[in-house]
Amino acid sequence: MYCRNCGNEVSEKAIMCVACGTPPLAGDKYCYNCKADTAPNATICMKCGVGLKGQSSVNGDGKDWLTTLLLCFFLGGFGIHRFYTGHTTIGVIQLLTLGGCGIWTLVDFIFILVDNFKDAKGNKLVKKN
Repeated sequence: MYCRNCGNEVSEKAIMCVACGTPPLAGDKYCYNCKADTAPNATICMKCGVGLKGQSSVNGDGKDWLTTLLLCFFLGGFGIHRFYTGHTTIGVIQLLTLGGCGIWTLVDFIFILVDNFKDAKGNKLVKKN
């Protein structure tokens, strides 16, 4: 991942860029995925197509909110909603533990309801009207 302010490489879990001192996603000069120069008001990277402002990419890669919610409600104990959103490792763990005895499934369900659940690429779930 690259800092959006200065373009230096930073860790995925970084809170602050060591080179410029800003949060890595706070800038607007570079793409965090491919380090391409971006316009200050750009919502997508023209080189790689990744969403720059928490929106889904050009190809509409964001997973459907309602589908995720229903999968979590009906099949959450098996982690199917995690497989659907691309979190396969967590999906396997939930499958083997029956959703953390239901607790993990309940937490995921609440996160999906309050629109705080993201897919494996970091895109928010898409609510279709």
